[in-house]
Amino acid sequence: MSFNPGAFVDNLYYMGVGMLGILIVMAVIIAITSLLNFVSSKAEKKREKNNK
Repeated sequence: MSFNPGAFVDNLYYMGVGMLGILIVMAVIIAITSLLNFVSSKAEKKREKNNK
């Protein structure tokens, strides 16, 4: 088994693409969670207003 620095440098591209993919998925999950939180809090406020 040998260490080939050229192969390591070539594979940095794929590592970067994978990390970017993970970042995008995390951003989508955070955006969906925030949207659901916003919508549900608005509906809850409306429900509380109607109950008064």
